[in-house]
Amino acid sequence: MSAGVDKSQVGRDVRQFHIGVAPGEVGTVALLPGDPFRVPLVAEFLTDVRDVAHNREHRTVTGLYKGKLITATSTGMGCPSTAIAVEELVRVGVTSVIRVGSSAGLQPGVRPGDLLVSEGSLRNDGTTAAYVHHGYPAVPDLELTLELRRAAERLAAGKDYAVRSGLNVSSDAFYAETPEVVAEFSRLGMLNMEMESSAMYVVARLRGIRAGMICSCSSNLVDGASVYDAGRRLHDGWMASIEAALEAAVTLDL
Repeated sequence: MSAGVDKSQVGRDVRQFHIGVAPGEVGTVALLPGDPFRVPLVAEFLTDVRDVAHNREHRTVTGLYKGKLITATSTGMGCPSTAIAVEELVRVGVTSVIRVGSSAGLQPGVRPGDLLVSEGSLRNDGTTAAYVHHGYPAVPDLELTLELRRAAERLAAGKDYAVRSGLNVSSDAFYAETPEVVAEFSRLGMLNMEMESSAMYVVARLRGIRAGMICSCSSNLVDGASVYDAGRRLHDGWMASIEAALEAAVTLDL
């Protein structure tokens, strides 16, 4: 009788099934927006940009920032597709990942466009439960997180947005985030809520790579600021988060 397929062993050193990328086509650090249509925003900061692959929700480009090869790969929405993207990027040579995306504020005074640096994620998702014990922490790389905060603060000097850091929630169900759920997470001191970081952190730890996250605030679920009204502030926050991530990647030579 066959022993079955061991997914931890198959598909190595080949073009990856989901992200469509092969070894040698990417750098050692990857920025991870959720939306494939935000990958071109990363490319605006790069020179010698090259399209690598676009399969399903995963779009990948490479380019140079201050002489360093940078990869950008979109994860899609949620922990399942994020875990797949990180697993496959590791298989083709990536050793650091930085999520740059959108996130809703959970504390009063957090404004759309503010930069939110994650210190760890509350695992309100199902994907990480398939990987690890329920008490396993979802935390970013410390050195990378501190550098993301420093880079963001340098960029924010004299600008109309704040830089904040704290714990965030990773949630699976966008439309199940009721006012009661929001109030409870806010009471627990969670700074913001998004849908991908817990899987990114857990997979990164298990595979021995670095991970960090800096997001632009898209809305505030306790103050009533809606993503539909964020407009230019959200876009400018995306650009600032990308620049901070790129600066951190160069400073740390990821």
